[in-house]
Amino acid sequence: MLTLVFDSLGRTVARHPRRTIVVWAVVTAACFALALVGVGGETLFERLSTGAPQVPGSESAEADAILEEQSTSGSSLSLAVQGVDPLDPGLAEPLGEARERLTGVDGVVSVIDPYMLPEGPQSPAAAPLLAADGDGFLVVVELDPELGEAAEESALEEVQAELEVLAATLDDVAPGATGQVGGTSLIVEAITGQVERDLATGEAVALPIALVVMVLVFGGFMSAAMPMAGALASIAGGLGAVYLLSHWLDMDSSVVNVVTLLGLGLSIDYGLLIVSRFREELHAAPPPDGTTGGRRRRGDPGVERALRRTMQTAGRTVAFSALTVAIAILGLVVFEPAILRAFGSAGVAVILVAVATALSLVPALLALAGRRLARPGLISRVPGLRAVLARTGDVVSEEGVFSRLAARVQRRPWWVLAGSLVVLGFLAAPAAHMELRNSTVELLPRGSDQRDYVETIADQYPASAAPAVRVVAEGSLEEVAAWAEELADLPDVESVDPPAPVGPYVVVGVRPDTDDAGGPVARAVVHDARALDAPFPVWVTGPAANQIDFTQALVDRAPWAAGIVVLATFVLLFLMTGSVVIPIKALLTNALSLGAALGVLVWVFQDGNLADLLQFTPTGGIETYVVALIIAFGFGLAMDYEVFLLSRIKELWDAGHTNDDAVRLGLQRSGRIITSAALIIIVVFAGFVVGKLLVIKEVGFSLAVAVLIDATLVRMLLVPATMTLLGRYNWWAPAPMRRLQKRFDLGH
Repeated sequence: MLTLVFDSLGRTVARHPRRTIVVWAVVTAACFALALVGVGGETLFERLSTGAPQVPGSESAEADAILEEQSTSGSSLSLAVQGVDPLDPGLAEPLGEARERLTGVDGVVSVIDPYMLPEGPQSPAAAPLLAADGDGFLVVVELDPELGEAAEESALEEVQAELEVLAATLDDVAPGATGQVGGTSLIVEAITGQVERDLATGEAVALPIALVVMVLVFGGFMSAAMPMAGALASIAGGLGAVYLLSHWLDMDSSVVNVVTLLGLGLSIDYGLLIVSRFREELHAAPPPDGTTGGRRRRGDPGVERALRRTMQTAGRTVAFSALTVAIAILGLVVFEPAILRAFGSAGVAVILVAVATALSLVPALLALAGRRLARPGLISRVPGLRAVLARTGDVVSEEGVFSRLAARVQRRPWWVLAGSLVVLGFLAAPAAHMELRNSTVELLPRGSDQRDYVETIADQYPASAAPAVRVVAEGSLEEVAAWAEELADLPDVESVDPPAPVGPYVVVGVRPDTDDAGGPVARAVVHDARALDAPFPVWVTGPAANQIDFTQALVDRAPWAAGIVVLATFVLLFLMTGSVVIPIKALLTNALSLGAALGVLVWVFQDGNLADLLQFTPTGGIETYVVALIIAFGFGLAMDYEVFLLSRIKELWDAGHTNDDAVRLGLQRSGRIITSAALIIIVVFAGFVVGKLLVIKEVGFSLAVAVLIDATLVRMLLVPATMTLLGRYNWWAPAPMRRLQKRFDLGH
């Protein structure tokens, strides 16, 4: 049944290639317009959000919801002035003039600076506005909370401009004075802007290098250009899909980069497999009488036959591979945090776009090119490249570097197995001391204006900085004040802010004895505060509390997510291979590969061993949701290469080859594609690492490492070794399951 479906798809595309290409051109243009122009002028990047990821229904999320609901404050911007004595009487005039201009901005309800008080900066009430080192002060501007979105945006822009003018004016009073304008809206803008720049950087790095790799793989530009055409359509489709999903899901800024570049990498991988198999089938199809194998002629049965055979084999492999990747990523939807559900939904949508381009657009381009793909490209005439391209672009040799590698592995499978396990265990070891973090502004690179602003506030204006732990209590001010003494007596608590009424609630700020708001000390204070027996309802929130709740949400749902993914993967691989041994082996080897990738991630980013090379500042841990992404995406990519390899080995086994010959020849036929696809994926994810946003660096680097480990150590050494040792047992299944598999066979 499946064979007929893919055969019919291949026949349809072969007979209507131009129509297929036109449809994709329209879809691509529409998706780019949707993402970059949007509906009503609102672009995709304007719809993104940022902030510490939360768990709906958790204690910290409920506390934050209470504080937001009860808040009577609007948006605000602040100017942190440095390099000036706040007691300088020359400041009074420019600050007074600026205050007058700012209060005249529509929507501004208050302007606070040290000189607005009757006693000026000498007033005790001005202390929170004065820098701790006596070398600066704050100006805080607050907006009306009832402002509409458009009015608020306009007011913030005008306030920012006025504060920047004030900072420049103060240089006349105190030469060398500087000012930093900051606030929540500017932090969000900085992160989403960095996402947009990092996406452009990633594509600028990935696409040219990927093209060079494919030219070497295929020995010419024409064959290489076809997966690239599919990749460009996938980028557009991915951006369009994320834009549409943003109307139903809260899309974090990092979702765009991760899922679109994942779709880019997968679409190139799938296009690579389709083009390679088509060229292989084309070599086996003699040209019709009267042709020389050059330009495609209408009615050339060899081209259509090659394309239909390609769709029956490689097309089915691509569809099956995409299904396994989608299942792995769909496991993220099981978790409660909205950010993981957004990654899961958007990831699956982008995978569907990638597989659609590989099964329609790329075959249409192949049908138009026809037999020209069987000829050496013009680049092969370049002196010095002919010999290289003869090796890298070879699609027909039964023996080669990969079959010889497999033969060596098969001579000493126990040694290869033991050595591979030792190396994987060594790489995985650092994961044992992994620390998890939920960061916000720390994701921005050092030197960014908003990160510098937040650090200045924390260092110089501690009273203005939010406490690391906040307790929301539903009780009277007197009751909460008495109970707050217990909070002050907790270990590792440096101070407790005076209780402050917020509507019917009372908020107590708790300041742990640490500068790390999400570190072990702050987390211990949260646990201790939550363990106290209060005589009224209490909610504890803050970065550490949010991190604890997020981690617990992952732990609670991880068994369900893992169970669904493992069961679905087992069933699919069983239906593909007819074996119960191969799916179990695949799951175990993938787990080893992921463990090694996580270990390298911890060694690099948490321990900071490559901080200078990769240009980042360690936060002391790994972003919590990055771990979930690495496991889901890494598992999916590992299954991608597993399917590429197993499909060829199973094809040979079904044709009557022995187990060892099937493994050896299967590795030869798929090894070039797996290696090339892995190299392209690594290049794509390297675009993440070149970017500035820390979370994107972590995802890109760790997925590149996961692919590198899986495509080399696991796929080229560990899998051939284990399949050689298992021999015929690779293909074992109980008789009832064999009968079931024959009924629903997904193999070739």
